Amino acid sequence: MSRKPVPARSGDRSRLEVLFDRPQLLGRLFGEYDQNLVAIENRLGVYIAARGNKIQIEGEAEAAGRARDVLTGLYNRIVQGQEIDSGAVEAVIAMSAEPTLDGIIRADVSEPPAIIIRTRKKTIVPRSATQIRYMQALGSSDVIFALGPAGTGKTYVAVAQAVQMLIQGQVDRLILSRPAVEAGERLGFLPGDMKEKVDPYLRPLYDALYDMLPTEQVERRIASGEIEIAPIAFMRGRTLSDAFVILDEAQNTTPAQMKMFLTRFGQNSRMVVCGDPRQIDLPDIGRSGLADAVGRLEGVEGIATVRFGAADVVRHPIVGRIVEAYEGEDARPHA
Repeated sequence: MSRKPVPARSGDRSRLEVLFDRPQLLGRLFGEYDQNLVAIENRLGVYIAARGNKIQIEGEAEAAGRARDVLTGLYNRIVQGQEIDSGAVEAVIAMSAEPTLDGIIRADVSEPPAIIIRTRKKTIVPRSATQIRYMQALGSSDVIFALGPAGTGKTYVAVAQAVQMLIQGQVDRLILSRPAVEAGERLGFLPGDMKEKVDPYLRPLYDALYDMLPTEQVERRIASGEIEIAPIAFMRGRTLSDAFVILDEAQNTTPAQMKMFLTRFGQNSRMVVCGDPRQIDLPDIGRSGLADAVGRLEGVEGIATVRFGAADVVRHPIVGRIVEAYEGEDARPHA
């Protein structure tokens, strides 16, 4: 494969060199057919040439510096045993441009993240600055509201944290819930028994679990009651102690349902409420329970609110562009 240097657009050009001490890892760093290098070149407008264990980067000074930090960050993640895929490359590129509170470009993008989540099958690392804040909140707050568009990892990362706490013995059970239908949970109109009625709506939660635990463990823990996946209607009248509780698609709850759910909180529990305030499927019956709860509870001690935007989408890069096209400059939700 042949790649040509990008043409100079200004006199502000720079040529940097990076030397890696473990050349046997560079194949994983470059990716199949150098796809990771191509992605960095295309996103940052630089030219990357590799000779032995030395990489030369040419481009505008800021872009070349970002490319160097991205390559160093990816290399350090590989050294630590982390897997590098196209999503990880896109995430590190995006994080390299995120300013700190002082307005300075993040200097720590070249280092592996300090916070990770380990499950039986996967090690989850943050793929955006917002995910870093989210994972910190998951480890410290009692109730966490995670708001934002699809593809930002709200539910997936919460399930990972829940599984980690379960296998470490920090909680006794996981309870994963969501509204079973868009409005009213009229399960009687659907064919089949109760499990057959609700399972299609809860499939994303099952999928996340199977990513974190071996299949036989998921099935055994569901059979024993350690893991419960149920529609929100099943939460009424319970006190959920020693549990990690996740409510997904929370924008489709009513204020009464949300109040009922939040007041199930028990001793030694953690509760995560995930939803996209812009994707409410409820009929015209008033305010979403998610927006109502955040409006009432944001800032209360022990409760954290994390807002994701289109820039935090960690699925295929085109998903972020689709979200941005639909939501424009107002992509960051305000519940």
